[in-house]
Amino acid sequence: MATNDRAMYELMYVVNTVLNDEQIKDIVDRVTAFIRENGGDIMEVDDRGSQRLAYPIEKKRNGHYVVAYFRAEGSFIARFERALRINDDILRHIILRYDAKMERHYDKQKSQPAEAAEAPEAEAAA
Repeated sequence: MATNDRAMYELMYVVNTVLNDEQIKDIVDRVTAFIRENGGDIMEVDDRGSQRLAYPIEKKRNGHYVVAYFRAEGSFIARFERALRINDDILRHIILRYDAKMERHYDKQKSQPAEAAEAPEAEAAA
């Protein structure tokens, strides 16, 4: 499958923390499956866990943050946003389309994960 006609996207969404861990995992799996079923390729899913929100959303102070990186056709994004919007368990979401510079930055970060992980440890030891 050629990647030239498909752009890279970053999806960040916040899941309601009223749900238990199994229910949150089910939502993450369903979002990932929705992308795959519509021809998208998941590159990475980063589950960042429960974090305090910058401001209350629907009287909730915490949310479970998930970031997914994927490739898909542009026509899929409108349908995907609608599906996310009608899911009551997803408090907020944002989809960013990566340009060439952002993709290079992402690739560079992924090619040097060991060095980045070692640097804070070295600073802490000093």
